[in-house]
Amino acid sequence: MGFGRGLGQWFSRCRGPRAGPPLKECCLKLGWHSNSPTPPPSLVQNGINIYSLTVDSKVSSRFAHTVVTSRVVNRANIMQEATFQVELPKRAFITNFSMVIGGVTYPGNIKEKAAAQEQYSAAVARGESAGLVKASGRKTEQFQVSVSVAPAAKVTFELVYEELLQRHLGAYELLLKVQPRQLVKHLQMDIHIFEPQGISFLETESTFMTNELADALNVSQNKTKAHIQFKPTLSQQKSPGQQDTVLDGNFIVRYDVHRTVSGGSIQIESGYFVHYFAPEGLPTIPKNVIFVIDKSGSMRGRKIQQTREALIKILDDLSPNDQFNLVSFSGEAAQWKPLLVPASAENVNQARSYAASIQTQGGTNINDAMLMAVQLLDSANQKELLPEGSVSLIILLTDGDPTMGETNPARIQKNVKEAIDGQYSLFCLGFGFDVSFAFLEKLALDNGGLTRRIYEDSDSTLQLQDFYQEVANPLLTAVTFEYPSNAVEKVSRDNFRLLFKGSEIVVAGKLRDQSPDVLSAKVRGQLHMQNITFQTESSVAEQEKEFQSPKYIFHSFMERLWAYLTIQQLLEQMVSASDAEKQALETRALNLSLQYCFVTPLTSMVVTKPEGKEWSEVAEKPVETRGIYTDPVLTQRQGCRGQAGASGKTPSDLWRAGPQGPLNSPHPYPLMAGKSLLPDMLLAPSIPDEVFRGVDLRAKDAPQARVPAVASDPVTGRIWERKASGSSTDLSQSAKTTSPPAPIQAPAVILMLPGQSVDRLCVDIKHSQGPMNLLSDPDQGVEVTAQYETEKAQFSWIEVTFKNPQLQVRAIPEHVVVTRNRRNSAYKWKETLFSVIPGVKLTMDKAGLLLLSSPDRVTIGLLPWDGPGEGLRLLLRDTDRFSSRVGGTLGQFYQDVLWGPPAAADDSKRMLRVQDLEYSATRLLKLDYQEGSPGTEISCWSVEL
Repeated sequence: MGFGRGLGQWFSRCRGPRAGPPLKECCLKLGWHSNSPTPPPSLVQNGINIYSLTVDSKVSSRFAHTVVTSRVVNRANIMQEATFQVELPKRAFITNFSMVIGGVTYPGNIKEKAAAQEQYSAAVARGESAGLVKASGRKTEQFQVSVSVAPAAKVTFELVYEELLQRHLGAYELLLKVQPRQLVKHLQMDIHIFEPQGISFLETESTFMTNELADALNVSQNKTKAHIQFKPTLSQQKSPGQQDTVLDGNFIVRYDVHRTVSGGSIQIESGYFVHYFAPEGLPTIPKNVIFVIDKSGSMRGRKIQQTREALIKILDDLSPNDQFNLVSFSGEAAQWKPLLVPASAENVNQARSYAASIQTQGGTNINDAMLMAVQLLDSANQKELLPEGSVSLIILLTDGDPTMGETNPARIQKNVKEAIDGQYSLFCLGFGFDVSFAFLEKLALDNGGLTRRIYEDSDSTLQLQDFYQEVANPLLTAVTFEYPSNAVEKVSRDNFRLLFKGSEIVVAGKLRDQSPDVLSAKVRGQLHMQNITFQTESSVAEQEKEFQSPKYIFHSFMERLWAYLTIQQLLEQMVSASDAEKQALETRALNLSLQYCFVTPLTSMVVTKPEGKEWSEVAEKPVETRGIYTDPVLTQRQGCRGQAGASGKTPSDLWRAGPQGPLNSPHPYPLMAGKSLLPDMLLAPSIPDEVFRGVDLRAKDAPQARVPAVASDPVTGRIWERKASGSSTDLSQSAKTTSPPAPIQAPAVILMLPGQSVDRLCVDIKHSQGPMNLLSDPDQGVEVTAQYETEKAQFSWIEVTFKNPQLQVRAIPEHVVVTRNRRNSAYKWKETLFSVIPGVKLTMDKAGLLLLSSPDRVTIGLLPWDGPGEGLRLLLRDTDRFSSRVGGTLGQFYQDVLWGPPAAADDSKRMLRVQDLEYSATRLLKLDYQEGSPGTEISCWSVEL
């Protein structure tokens, strides 16, 4: 979200569709921009200044209505250009945009795309950027519009968009972008959530939160409602020692609702109903899965390496009741085994070896590979080798177009559809941006599956694993919804091939005028070995009453939810429909898009600027094809049903009313009383000194002054080495004949030992075979395991597992992976992180120190150390919280440790006894990594394990 002025070529490069640096680098969100990425305060004050920015998002029964309102003023004495930018989720539909300039309202006008083409072409002819919406990331699209602002004039921008939150691996996710790029006097974000089923958990994640900004968050939550408010002051927004803002990144809210075995919840509002279905406690259906892996030459390098890694992990996750096989292909296709095999430990180990040996070469023969996979399933089916009631899946991973064998995409789609014949489900994963996404999308939708793009990045392996987790646990097949014909009409899609664990099926419709007082529904499906029917009833009067409060819902939202869902499903059906069917589906989707003012791939929004009606820009919904999105179009028309902005007026009201004054109500909906809701996962910078406040990091018997182990006299040039005893040796005389001393190393682990005569112990690991259990405390519900490479003297990975909440944090040199509810999130080292899940807080500062803490647990730290003895490092704080049952390679030192006196012959040596084991400890110089690079020299007792 952003506003600013552009100076000369820099701004034109930002607006050009292909020229200049990447969009993220040159186009500022929610902020001022000029030739300098960070303008001096004086320029901000004299140029375009944002004095108010509000984000109001209301989530009612998974349907999110978000209003972004920005007020800017031109403080310069000449005309300036203000740019308004908002990043919104890809699945969202823009429903309204307006500008108020000089007391006149300029609304967007939503039209059929063809009707907007004239203005679109005219804008292109003038050399303007006609696309106001562009793809901006994996999950977002960017809306941008610019307008000239007279000296001292004010402009109000308002954008409204809506989306139905999808359940993914057991959670709904609301994504908001916050990037003002300048300090804002009035900055406020409000998120209201209302879920009649009850909120079972809520957590948030942010990439900009700091300890200071966390104080600007207020949280309130009860059984069915939650409110998150973020309202930072100017001082809280400032970067340390600078005048620019620290607000730059994502704010994500994740939550789920309570469910029953029946799994159904029917909600009713303003004559429309929505039926949510996600039953709990169902057993997983056994599956037969064929993995079809592209090993053509274009997969060479990182792609195939990440594919191998993901495939090996996925094979480990197969259930013993599953059957599987592998097909790899380039110019020709080859199957791993002649038949599907059970996912036994022996077969999985063999498959892992096969996957690890896949090498890239040749072209891309998708047709033969797919037909081979289908034939494997057909053969097993004919021989009655597929278990009764099991589910058969084909998962295709490719990064390119067909180049060998049958290369016509339409014929390949036809061949595969005829071969599958509705018996199996096909899921397509398109790796990177060279793949034809439209080709794979139709291939999957024709055969009851879906398509995902796998983005080339360090976390591609995790993306593949996450997708597999989505389809790994089928619960029901042949799911159908039934309602009394005299009660409902205009029902959205009501039959589905599969329901997977962690997902949800949503059906919506309209109540008939003479509908019964109680709406009943039946959901039929097939379990592993039997048919099953779920029954649900809902009182119309009680449901209507539940959605009456204006404080936390957007009214008539259920009608709009129905329209949104229906449009999405019609667009999806168009992909695999015949030409005759496609026209009818398109007409229905277009009419609904216009009726409810949604900017969809079939509509456009024309934004008219105050320079005159001929100055118009057009925005269209981006459509993903070959990794590129078409320029989007914004549109809005009179009489859109149930749609209003923050002003409370529909677009038609604004149009009929003519010139308007500024939209002066930043919060049109009253806020819920009480504190606001704190997100459970927030990212932000943190400073080790603050984290370790009150902790003495120095050993009691360590020297007070910390100096480098090797130092150079600035006057004489002599090199001195400091000994642990405190004496120094002049190395200059022997420099010609001896090499410089080796740098002092950081130990593998520094242990803080509370209540001991020696409060700090340096541990080096000299002997390690396989994964090590470093710590295990059943009372704390925490376990730390790791792999130590003795040759490199570093941890190759460290893994921390919590039992409650169920959470796993795995650190490798490249990044940290947080796994919760089978969902993986990867964070690069030295990215800011401030994350609060109920029971555990995760923080990472810009030095890369990741801390896992909670009020009653030991604090565990992970750090990428790039000093001498580089590698991952482990830190422990609050170790007095360990229970008496703590164990493990390091945990043993938190039992009864007995120290012997210094040896008579050498006071730098001591013995210590831990249970039945004795260790020799030596006083050595080590680098303390706990305060960050480059580390400080300490003298500590060191043991080798």
